[in-house]
Amino acid sequence: MSTIKRFEDLEVWKLARELCNDVFQLTSQKDFSRDFGLRDQINNSSGSIMDNIAEGFERDGSKEFSQFLAISKGSCGECRSQLYRALDRKYISPEQFELTSQKTIDLGRKIANFMSYLKSSELKGNKYKPPTQPPKP
Repeated sequence: MSTIKRFEDLEVWKLARELCNDVFQLTSQKDFSRDFGLRDQINNSSGSIMDNIAEGFERDGSKEFSQFLAISKGSCGECRSQLYRALDRKYISPEQFELTSQKTIDLGRKIANFMSYLKSSELKGNKYKPPTQPPKP
């Protein structure tokens, strides 16, 4: 398995970015774009998913990373709840809802699996690496 050096290499971040773009496309539709509160809220929650993955990764510690992944997972649920509101207000079709909602479910599951991996892994992040010893003369 290769070492991940950047958050951009994480599958969960790539999927979160895709979801964020999908949500933006939905909110750009005529009626949805005029509901400023819901439009901004769902765009913010979908952006929060990818942003918290990135921020947690950059913290360089697996415990902090797991906390940020938990926030990202929560934002998946928030985004899905807002998709229901968009469906109920007829801003999106049932097909658009099903496709995008399923992406939030799948992404939340992948984030949870990643959190489990981090918890069981011996990798603790750059923060927890012992200091390097200077070479002996």
